[in-house]
Amino acid sequence: MAKKKKGGGEGGANWMDTYGDMVTLLLCFFVLLYSMSTISEDKWKAIVQSFNPTGTPTSVEDLQSGSGPSADENQGGGVFDNPDAQEEIDQMMQELAEAIEAMVAAEGMQSSIQVEFNGGQVYVHFSDTVFFLADDYHLQPGGQNILSKICVLLDGAKDVIDEIRVQGHTAQATANERNEPWRDYRLAADRAISVVTFIEANSSIHPARMIPESYGQWRPISSNATGATRAPNRRVEMIISGVDLDAEELNAAMSSYLTLSDEGMTDTQN
Repeated sequence: MAKKKKGGGEGGANWMDTYGDMVTLLLCFFVLLYSMSTISEDKWKAIVQSFNPTGTPTSVEDLQSGSGPSADENQGGGVFDNPDAQEEIDQMMQELAEAIEAMVAAEGMQSSIQVEFNGGQVYVHFSDTVFFLADDYHLQPGGQNILSKICVLLDGAKDVIDEIRVQGHTAQATANERNEPWRDYRLAADRAISVVTFIEANSSIHPARMIPESYGQWRPISSNATGATRAPNRRVEMIISGVDLDAEELNAAMSSYLTLSDEGMTDTQN
């Protein structure tokens, strides 16, 4: 009787079953990614709940009852429901930049204050002579006058302002020698805080939207080699950010996801 040959016959292509399953799973994965390419809070919740049916969604409003920027119940700058809302926000932010620039020109302070609009943000650069005396953080009368007029303009655009960052900068007192860190950061911080507290006292912008920051000597825009070249490094910068509706939608979706995930972990542990 002839012997059967080994290695042939049925079953030689069983690996194709595993390969086919893998390709199918990859296809499902990419379809899922495609469906999420435009973030929707409702879709995100549905996906999360499919993995965690026992979780209970928590609204973004509930999550915003704590501290930080969410302490402002009106954060987000009002309600913008129309499809062109983001364009309207960006337009109002650009108008704010133009209004500040016109005010600076009317005061004849173009050499000390520069204004720029870029990417939905207004950048205002103040040399230290506008606000402060040397090695001091108390606002001078001229600086208070300028800030008072800026506060009026901020109030007019408050519905589209997301946050205001005020950054304090110092210069290296001696070339090739670091400033004493504690004093350096403290002076820059005190200057930023002086500006923020003045805006808080003289505008309707919620304090939760204002952030003072200290960079000390570590973000120079000029050389510290001589007194003339280090002068521009002593400055205060204000960055006014407009509301970003896309970012708010993503943050809302992520907040819901994290809440559902936390609740799922709690249920599992119990």
